[in-house]
Formats: sequence, structure tokens, C-alpha cells
Amino acid sequence: MCVIVCFTQKSRGRDEVLSCLDRACTRGPDLARVEETSSGWLGFRRLSIMGLSERGMQPFALGSDRVVCNGELYGWRRQREELEQKGYTFHSGSDCEILLPLYREYGVEMFSRLDAEFALVLYDGAADEYIAARDPIGIRPLFYGKDAGGGTVFASEAKQLVGLCEEITPFPPGHYWRRGQFVRYADPAHPARRRRDDVDTACRNIRDKLTAAVAKRLDADAPMGFLLSGGLDSSLVCAIAARLLKQPIRTFAIGMDTDAIDLKYARQAAQFIGSDHTEVLITREDVLRALPDVVAALGTWDITTIRASVGMYLCCKAIRERTDIRVLLTGEISDELFGYKYTDFAPSPAAFQAEAEKRVKELYLYDVLRADRCISVWSMEARVPFGDLDFVEYVMSLDPALKMNWYGKGKYLLRRAFQGDGLLPEDILWREKAAFSDAVGHSMVDDLKQYAQARYGDGAFARGCARYRYCPPFTRESLLYRDLFEEFYPGQARMIRDFWMPNRAWAGCDVDDPSARVLSNYGASGM
Repeated sequence: MCVIVCFTQKSRGRDEVLSCLDRACTRGPDLARVEETSSGWLGFRRLSIMGLSERGMQPFALGSDRVVCNGELYGWRRQREELEQKGYTFHSGSDCEILLPLYREYGVEMFSRLDAEFALVLYDGAADEYIAARDPIGIRPLFYGKDAGGGTVFASEAKQLVGLCEEITPFPPGHYWRRGQFVRYADPAHPARRRRDDVDTACRNIRDKLTAAVAKRLDADAPMGFLLSGGLDSSLVCAIAARLLKQPIRTFAIGMDTDAIDLKYARQAAQFIGSDHTEVLITREDVLRALPDVVAALGTWDITTIRASVGMYLCCKAIRERTDIRVLLTGEISDELFGYKYTDFAPSPAAFQAEAEKRVKELYLYDVLRADRCISVWSMEARVPFGDLDFVEYVMSLDPALKMNWYGKGKYLLRRAFQGDGLLPEDILWREKAAFSDAVGHSMVDDLKQYAQARYGDGAFARGCARYRYCPPFTRESLLYRDLFEEFYPGQARMIRDFWMPNRAWAGCDVDDPSARVLSNYGASGM
């Protein structure tokens, strides 16, 4: 992870730009630099992952052009060789050094050529203009707003812009910004091509593409680890990586000290793949103590995101305190592609597909936001194989009828894709899914609800909810999160579109809590 900032006008001094950069210093603890352009400022803080020498420090320059990028570019060595054949020279081992030569060759069409997770701002010196862009899924964060002088300010995290911009807005994934206009260059949630692959073909491609997605994310010059919940998704990522690397990987799992559902399954998966495994136990006091810091790190008031983040935040805290790891692979995004417990209630394949498209388009507001902030706040980088662009586009292009749960087993295609490969024990591969926050321990969500219940009596609850017109809280727990959010991001609630909830228009999904635990089909999930 790294931190970027750009002021398109010189309405602020260098010290103020540096202060804006430093508000997210945990993303880039190694080095900091602010450079002046003809009209504004570019700032960068680095977490060294590729090309660890200071030559990899940004902004990168090519003539009068400059770029700052928080990203990982996959396949960059091949692109670099092609650029060298065209006469470009490079001075570092950083993947992001190829960006300015790519811009010279292809202009804004370069973004469609990137296989990457990135957020960047590029300064075109000849035109004296700025171009900002974000990856198609939104795995790397970017926000923008107007400062008092009327210029646009871009930053990696919303907290950098609090007090500087009246309104802070997430930069839309799959877009670039130029001359005040947003242009979409990619939409993986809605692929132009629709495939008619049969189940066997689909499963073979899913296996091959996910394996390739994990493989490309194993390229790092810094120490690497893996989050292992014991569920299907993270277990697959870990098992694929262990097989590819042909050596023990370092895995980490977290659970409550009283009723952690997934620790035993994570331990089973770790033993099977032969990983160097660490368990982190947390208490009710740990959860409640961390809650304000979690909300401050996330910049959200959404119930689901906050619940699911507490365990991840505390797990990453332990990893940072106990190890030298700088890169973490995770299992996010599988649910949005293959279905969650509530999508069993989808009334038709078309409805399933529409819901999947909505969720993929909103990933940057929920699951992806969680993974990025919980990891980056502890000065580590998140890599998300299920968010691989080729993988996402393929799964989203499949006939949604194949992804519907006709089989009595959610994520059937993903499970079948790896059946017989010997990657995981069968009871892990075919195990029912537990809600993420429940998997840490049923008691964690119960503790949060009880804490909110004690904090707000009936009158305080009614008055508190009435204060918020936009997406008003509807439970004491949601009011607690909204009040905490407003402490850190006053007046910026519109950064988040809505509560992550099951599709309440579907029969069986009209519930008042986002946890899959309240759905009729949850059954013995996670037990």
C-alpha cells in the first residue's frame, strides 16, 4: 500500500500538502515526498513492496510528466521489455515506473491495457493537466473533492480530505478523470460478451483462472502472508498458493476466546496444506475497545462492513506486531460472484445476475473497502485474487443459471472446479458457509448489539435516528456506528450509498439485520 495526494491548484502550501499526505501515513510508512508542478502539487508516501531501493520512490518523472500511483501492476515485466525495445530506460525495480512510458505510447487508452489494482494521478506537463484513474473493481482507494480555492484534490483515503473539502466523494472504479469529466474505460460487472459454457467447461476455466490470479499475486519483494478463515474462499487461496510455491506459507486465523466457529476449520486446512499457522484469540473487551478505531479506519457506517472488519482489523494488528509481513492475500469477492446465502432466494437467473452486477459495482464501498483499510492501517498491502480482472469478467459472463443454487450447495461451481484436485479436505471444500462476523464467533455480534442496547434508551434511540435524514439508522447498533462515523467524518455520510442488506424485494429476504444468520436457509452453517 502507498498514499497519494494531488492538488490541481496551488491553493495550499507545501506543509499543508504534506500534512494531507501524513494523515494516512500508515499506508506508506517508509518514505514521503511532495513535488511541485506548474499548477499544483503531487505527494506520495511509500510502502516498499516491489523494487525496495529508494530508486522506486515516487513521483516518477519522464520529461515534464509526473505520476503517483498506489498500485500493483501484473505482467509489468513483459510490458517493460516491450517499452525498452521502443527506447525507454528504467532506473528502478518498481512496477509503476512503466506508467509514464505507457502514457506516452497510448495516452488514456493505457488504462484498458493494465492488468492491475491501482489508483493514480498523472500530470501531463506539456498540457499542464491532470489525469486521475482507478482500477475496474476499485480495489485500491481514491477520493476527491473541491478545496476552498476551487481546485480538485485527490487522495487515497477520505480522512485525508476531512476539513479540506466540503464534500468528499469516492472516485468511481473503472473510470478516468480528465478536464473535470469522468470517462468509464472498463465495466467488469457487465461484460460485453455472454458465454454459453457448460458446467464442465466453466469449472475448468474457473480453476485455471483462479490459479493464475493467485500466481500473479505471489510476486513481491517483501514478506508475504495469508488470511485463512477456514471458509471455502480463503482456504482455496491458501491451498493454491502453497501448491504453487512448493514451500510452507504463513497463515493467520482469528476468533473469539469463547465460541470461534472457524478456528478449527482454519486449523484443519492449515494442517492439510502444511502452512506455518498462527491463531489469534480476541475477547469482548478487545472488540469494544477497537470499535472506534475500526470505524475511523474504514470511513463507513455500514453495519455489515463494520461487523466483518473488527476481526480482520485485530488479526492484522497481531500480524503487524508479531511478524515482518508486508503483503497479505485474502479471500474477498467470491460471494458477490458466486452467490451468498441470500441469493438462494433469487426468483430467477436474471434476478441473480442483476444482483451480482449490483454487488460487483458496489464492492469498493463494502468488502473491498474492508480488506483495504483493515490491512493498510497496519502498514501492509492487501491482494485479492478473486478480484482478478480476467477472473471477474469470466465469472460474470457465464450464464447465471449455472450459478443459481439448484444443487442444495452454495457456490457449487467454485467447489466443483477444485473437486478431485486434492487441494483441500472434502469437508472444507464442501462445507456450508458461515457469515464472516459469525465465523469469528457468534458472541462478537451479540456483544456489539448488547453494547449498543445499553448505550441508547428508547428516547435516545428515537432522537438519535431523527438526526440523520440520509440512510437513517434503524437499530441501536446502526445508530452507534453512525454516531462514531460522524465523529471522524462529519457531514460525509453520502460517501456510502446504502446499508449492505439482502435484497428485501425477494421473498425470504425481508429482514432487519444484514447477517445471513437471520435467513431461514442459514441452518447449521459454520457449525
